Amino acid sequence: MSSNVDVVIVGAGVTGLTAATRLTEAGYDVVVLEARDRIGGRLWTDTVDGVRLELGGQWISPDQSALIETLDELGLQTFSRYREGASVYVGRDGVRRTFDGSAFPVSEYTEAEVDRLTVVLDELAAQMDPLNPWDMPGAAELDRMSFAAWLREQTDDQEARDNIALYIGAAMLTKPAHAFSALSAVLMAASAGSFSHLVDADFILDRRVKGGLQQVPLLRAEKLGSKVITCAPVTAISYDSAGATVRTVSGHEWHAKRVILAVPPTLVSRIAFSPNLPPVQMQARQHQSFGIVIKLHITYPTPFWREAGLSGTAFSPYQVVHEAYDNTNHDDNRGTLVGFVSDENADRLLELTPDERRACVLASLTTYYGEQAREPLAYYESRWMAEEWTAGAYATSFAIGGLTRYGARLREPIGPISFGSSDVAGLGFQHVDGAIRVGRMLADELIAERLGQTTEITTQAPA
Repeated sequence: MSSNVDVVIVGAGVTGLTAATRLTEAGYDVVVLEARDRIGGRLWTDTVDGVRLELGGQWISPDQSALIETLDELGLQTFSRYREGASVYVGRDGVRRTFDGSAFPVSEYTEAEVDRLTVVLDELAAQMDPLNPWDMPGAAELDRMSFAAWLREQTDDQEARDNIALYIGAAMLTKPAHAFSALSAVLMAASAGSFSHLVDADFILDRRVKGGLQQVPLLRAEKLGSKVITCAPVTAISYDSAGATVRTVSGHEWHAKRVILAVPPTLVSRIAFSPNLPPVQMQARQHQSFGIVIKLHITYPTPFWREAGLSGTAFSPYQVVHEAYDNTNHDDNRGTLVGFVSDENADRLLELTPDERRACVLASLTTYYGEQAREPLAYYESRWMAEEWTAGAYATSFAIGGLTRYGARLREPIGPISFGSSDVAGLGFQHVDGAIRVGRMLADELIAERLGQTTEITTQAPA
């Protein structure tokens, strides 16, 4: 069986659905093919053990203008993350300390070094266009050096290095600091507006959507209706200058003038292309990989930490759960904490049995919040590394040296095929905001191309 459309979009995440919406409004006939049995990609709101959980992305920061515009358009309301009270920090000495504000309770020297490094990273981020990080002065040198090595060159203070590394590595790229380049670290900062934004949890984790962030792709898909098809993994794409044929696992073929692959770069190689993609394109995607993170959702009868004068915010480069926050729903009397275990700590936890892993997590939370943390009502782990059509979180990043060598290739179209996802965004890299920006960009490129062709034909017609 075969069908004809103007554009086939592969992937019903935010990028694909944003592009599909924009193209449909411009008069294109599109179809969106999604491998999963659900809509939303890396956004997933679900009720588990009676608790509504954000299994994927969830937070909105004030600078994410594309996302905020989309929420307003869809009529979705937001609420602030709870942040009243003291935060908790466990230092290199193993001592638990509470503090107010954004500065960790560390020695004066460590605090001064953290502040100094924050300024250095802000200055580097200001020199970078996050859409073209390879053009930044000194990019090649920064890309050949691991972020861990760069930090060692910058300061002799171990705790300062560990804290700065946490913000970029464990908290964002979900990889150890020796596994990605200093340039990738600067890109992470530049994509958020500055490193100072990443340091400020009250900024970067500002608000949530009432009812869950997955409503963004769900409402987009609802409006597109039958144009969105789930359980339709794409197995092959053949293409030439005239267009492409996209084949799904069911054997259905879709013929289109253009194709948008709105999937992570790591999934592109799961499709058989005829002709093959250029070798440099395949190499580029082999040098990108997801990090690994376990997102924890732990619910208690009440948000007991509030009664103790705590905000629920907790950090430590030295704990299994390196960060945790009050994630209580706006309409729930129970208290929910969200926590994260990433990179090498996640490796170690995944070798344990589920009961052993739970005990390890709750012990870490007990260090932050006290003995009440050992007795939750509900406990759930989001393990995106086990998701077949993602296999990691939060987004892909390059191996050392890969960003300057291959980064510019990822947004290059190949014949009638375009590529994009939050993984290749500039502003909003690895966030929903970036996914929206890339979806708009992909659609606008096709619309501009058609307008250009129309103008050319109109100009030549009288002759």
